[in-house]
Formats: sequence, structure tokens, C-alpha cells
Amino acid sequence: MILDRTRVPPFKVPEKISLVHPQKRRLKNGIPLFFIPSPQIEAIKLEVIFPIHYHPSSLDQTLVPFFMLHMLQEGTHSKSSGQVDDFFDFHGSEIEVLSGYENQGLGILTTGKHLPDVLPVFRSLFTDAVFPDKELAKRKSQKKLSINIQKEQNSARANQLVRKILFGHDHPFGYNAQEEDIDKIEKDSLVHYYKNQFLVTPEIFVTGQLTENTLLEIERVFEDLTFINPFSQLNPIKPFAEQRITEIKGESVQSSIRLGKLMIPKAHPDYHGLVVFNTILGGYFGSRLIKNIREEKGYTYGINSFLGNLSSADYWIVMADVKAGFAEPVIDEVYLEINKLTKDLISDDELEIVRNYMIGHLLAQVSSPFDLMNQFKNIHYNGLNENFYQHHLDYIKNFQKEEISEIGMKYFQPGSFKEIIVGAK
Repeated sequence: MILDRTRVPPFKVPEKISLVHPQKRRLKNGIPLFFIPSPQIEAIKLEVIFPIHYHPSSLDQTLVPFFMLHMLQEGTHSKSSGQVDDFFDFHGSEIEVLSGYENQGLGILTTGKHLPDVLPVFRSLFTDAVFPDKELAKRKSQKKLSINIQKEQNSARANQLVRKILFGHDHPFGYNAQEEDIDKIEKDSLVHYYKNQFLVTPEIFVTGQLTENTLLEIERVFEDLTFINPFSQLNPIKPFAEQRITEIKGESVQSSIRLGKLMIPKAHPDYHGLVVFNTILGGYFGSRLIKNIREEKGYTYGINSFLGNLSSADYWIVMADVKAGFAEPVIDEVYLEINKLTKDLISDDELEIVRNYMIGHLLAQVSSPFDLMNQFKNIHYNGLNENFYQHHLDYIKNFQKEEISEIGMKYFQPGSFKEIIVGAK
């Protein structure tokens, strides 16, 4: 049969989302090992991830985990920083720093051939790092420069302030580090965190060309890794009472705006509807915010909304960089679009476009074994089971117009948002 390339093939909505779920083993020391064998990939990706330890009385030490993590490759007792880099380069392997608000760790991308050689050196980064003074001084200087640059960049500053107004300045997620905090970072504090607070209940995630011998080698290398139980304490989340923070910079030619609020977690029954509401409003390039504020009014090159996810708190944010003098009109238009989406039912055409986009986007997120592992970690850290993505697909396929309006009325009430404006008036 000759393929007619002048006709677009029909879009077929899948009944089920077929995910390859990780298998699980437990090492002799209790560390869980999650793995997805993928013979078609000529590589192995291994990640060792730990929860971050915070202490409520030492917010000025919030940067200690960051510095400690980013200095793990700066040398061990047996290899200098340069020797560590040369070793992994020689073996065609790449180290990735895994740094987030709640979890941290290291990953390595290598091949089955080189895994037995690189694994012991990779493991030594977790137990044998030395934190050289010279490299620490260099990284402190770089971080100070980064802080100063972020203060001058409207967008970066707006990101800092929206976290501050949502979580509170006494919470690690809302705390904004200053130059004086960098000066307090000493080698002793890094070593103390490394030895006493870093190796907290690790988990190992492996994807790629795995054999039984490969898994046994990973177990052998990590089964004697000693670790501690979690004891992190977070200060309570205390959003600012005021609705808005404004920082005017007279020399700016644009303003960065952020609108945000704390939201329901992934485990909430309304979460799937919230994702749909957000997608229609500002979650893809055909969204209402794009059509109104970018295409019709030309106030900005880009505007979007998204749902942020932390196991301790979820949040929703709208972000845009707009022309000078248009921050207030853009904020008004965002509220207008929220109100319209809440009170007026979407059209059949828009419903179909969004439904198809979201199904395609969901499938694209699980198109490779590495993607599958990332999506597994996403639900794993939120205490969800493997049915989450099937439930999400079912909701996208079957949601009704009225449900989207109900989501708007429940979670997007007027006056419930925090606002940030940084830049020109």
C-alpha cells in the first residue's frame, strides 16, 4: 500500500498509558534500589538521592548543603579535583549534581563497559571528599557574584520575592541568601554537614543497559554505605500578610511580574482538574494568557502559568516580563482571564484542542526510559501510587466544561493571590 503523505494521519487517543514501572531491590544496608532495564539504550544512568537536612534555628546556614554538594567533585583523599575530572572524562562518564529544595545527590551517566571502573570512584565522592580551601574560596566568590547579578536581573529578583511572599522569610524555601551568608560558609561547616547530615536515607535509581551482573556490582559497591535516619525540621510556612511586594528600578525598561498562591498537593482529588484549568489559562503556547497579553495586546513576548510541586507544599505561579508601564494592565488582564475561565464555559473547539494537547504532552513525558524514571520519582516523592498517570489520562479524556469552572471557583477566588512587581513603574 502506498502511503498518502498529503493526508494527516488521524489522532488516536490511547485507552491506557503503558508505563514500565521500576523494579525494586533492597541492599543489605537497607538502601532501596529502583531500576528499569532498557537494553535498547547503550548507557547507564545511576542516581543516588538524599533528602536535605534543614535546621530551623540556622537559616543563615541554608547554603551549606548547596556548597557541600557542589564541592563533592573537588577532590578526595586519593584524587585531586583535576584527577577526578580526568578520570571520569577518560571513562566517557559524566557526573550530574542533583540539587533541589527537598532532595540532593549525584548522578552518573556511563556505559556498562565502564561501570565497574567508575563506580568505586563515584561512591568515594559520598564518603571521601576533602573540600579544598582554594576551591571553596573560588566557589564562594562565584556565588557572591551570582547573588549580585540576580539582584540586578528583574526576573531573578522576582523569583526570589515570590518564594519569599509565599513561604515566608523564615522558611528555607522563601529565604534569600545574602553576601554575608556566603562569608559565614566555612570548610568546617561543610565537613560537619557532610559527615553528620548528608547521608540521610539514600535511594538509588538506575536506568539503562542493565544485566544481573550490573545490578550485583551496584549492590556490592553501595551495600556497605552507612547512613543516618532523617531528622530535618522545617519552620512552618508563613505567607506574607500583604498582597504585594514592589521593587521599582528607575533605569529598567521592563518589569517582571509574578502572581502566585499555595495550592493543593498532587494527592488531592481536584489536582487533575487544577492541571487542566492551569493549562487552559497559561500552561501552553495556545493558552488564553498568550492569546490575550502576547498576541492581541503585545505587552510581553511570553507569559505562562505553572504548578510547582514540593512534597511539603504545592504552589501556582504566573510569570511574565512586560514592557515598562504595563505591569498593572497585565495583572488586570490575568485576573480578567481567570474570571472568564471560571464563569464562562469553554467552547467545544477549545476543549478539544486542550484535551489533545494534554494527552500528547503526557505521552511525550514518558517516551524514554529516562523519562519513565523521572516520572516515577515524581510520584514516589509525593507518596502516590503507580495509578496516578492513568487517573490523569482518564481525567483529561473525560473532563466536562462545568468541572473547570468549579475548579476556578474553588481555588482562584479574587484576592487570594500574592503579587510581585520588579522593575519599571
